[in-house]
Amino acid sequence: MTRPTTKIKICGFTQPDDAAQAAAAGVDYIGLNFWPRSKRYLPAERAPAIAAAARAAGAAQLVGVFVNHSLAEIAAIARAVPLDLIQLHGDESPADVAAITGATRLAVWKAIAVAEPRDLDGLDAWPVEAILLDAPAVGRGGGGKVFDWALARTAQQAHPTRRLVLAGGLGPHNVAAAIDAVDPWAVDVASGVESAPGIKDAVQVTAFITNVRHRLHR
Repeated sequence: MTRPTTKIKICGFTQPDDAAQAAAAGVDYIGLNFWPRSKRYLPAERAPAIAAAARAAGAAQLVGVFVNHSLAEIAAIARAVPLDLIQLHGDESPADVAAITGATRLAVWKAIAVAEPRDLDGLDAWPVEAILLDAPAVGRGGGGKVFDWALARTAQQAHPTRRLVLAGGLGPHNVAAAIDAVDPWAVDVASGVESAPGIKDAVQVTAFITNVRHRLHR
């Protein structure tokens, strides 16, 4: 029996060639990180070139990652790139999400750092397309650390209609096991397919995608 397709997001692109390779390999979402304190920070003026390279190579959607940016900043970058989706990785509230959705007319994902069960309280309060579950990190994600997948599995079972994106320490070596453990709507990787922060390793990117797709047909 064919399993439902798990969506794939690779985050933290800083080079057009890397984005083109990932899009051509079949990734569903390409993340561009606009938080200046990130190791994978992408200045907004460089983003359109990466977006153009990705769109020319495949059908991947462009996700802008923001951490406590103002509504005006998010809207301006979303227009200039242009972006397909907004991912909020800061201290935004459900009301902030609603305002951003209204201003940009784009779907929004909200990232939640998961360390204990209570971190997953109130998931239904978020007016978003998807919730991204990640390990707590000073860098607001991208730390290469795995959190307890049992917590994510419990959240997915408790919210069967909610789209959950699993992140945190994923790579080609463990993504199939992560999907088996959690059954998320999507998986998200950054450091697990890099040779250096923001520099993607084409072999690892292809292996990650292959291991997700291959697992679906076992």
